[in-house]
Amino acid sequence: MIKNTKITTPVTFFIFNRPETTKKVFEEIRKAEPEKLFVVADGPRTNAKEDESLCKQTREITENIDWDCEVVRDYAKENFGLRKRIITGLSRVFEQVDETIILEDDCLPNYSFFLFCQELLSKYKNENRIMMISGNNFLFNKLKIKESYYFTVFNHIWGWATWKRAWQFYDDEMKDWNEMKETDFLFNVLQDEDSAKYFRTIFQEVYEGKINSWGYRWLYSMWKRGGLSIAPQKNLVTNIGFGSGATNTKSRKHIISNLPREEMEFPLTHPVKIERNLDADLLETKALHRFRGREWIIRTIKKILRM
Repeated sequence: MIKNTKITTPVTFFIFNRPETTKKVFEEIRKAEPEKLFVVADGPRTNAKEDESLCKQTREITENIDWDCEVVRDYAKENFGLRKRIITGLSRVFEQVDETIILEDDCLPNYSFFLFCQELLSKYKNENRIMMISGNNFLFNKLKIKESYYFTVFNHIWGWATWKRAWQFYDDEMKDWNEMKETDFLFNVLQDEDSAKYFRTIFQEVYEGKINSWGYRWLYSMWKRGGLSIAPQKNLVTNIGFGSGATNTKSRKHIISNLPREEMEFPLTHPVKIERNLDADLLETKALHRFRGREWIIRTIKKILRM
């Protein structure tokens, strides 16, 4: 890997109130030395006294810029919450640039992640079916491919990249869900009836506001358009934010908590065709459903015990 390759692609860094994880992730951004950096910060919550101090500490970490870099800061005075802050932040970023690499304050990348995203953002910038690039691989080395990456319907977002042309289709309201759920659309995407049932339930809860997730809304937006994501052959980013301070990743025992990072090898080996790797998607579906099943059992037992 060529360490002196310039990261000319803008990087967007979402932060809130976790100085410890923010510092670790920012150190990796500093090593990459991007030419342009967007820092998008959520504001303190009114019902959390410690937030004002923690938000201030977290923002100060990102103000230590010691390389040649144009910095754009989007600091919220009030608390939006993760979903709204991601949406408003990216919308403002894409008012200024056409593509960006995106990290949250608990997504720890390695240098090869930046190079991987930068090269593929350029290669596929005019391929409308490709809607994002992920730095995550959750297949635990069970998929053996010769290429450096594959195409998938899943949109892992712990370190990712996308284009303005793709993000414009983000549908936060899921406007046509009531019509879409009555069709075979989910089965056609997933090629598995159990998975279709699972995501039909998930999307319904998201639509009703029971699950407050921008990620599922982005996934739905992609699937409606037949969109694909790029996933690396090996995992390039690990989530170090599991625990009580996280918004969604509460359990440190989660199967993909602190998943090891690996280095991508360059030059990249590209797939011959742009087509999803169905074997990879079915493998991921089975693995994640086994884990989700265990999670459901554990949650159910806890509810019974509380009652």
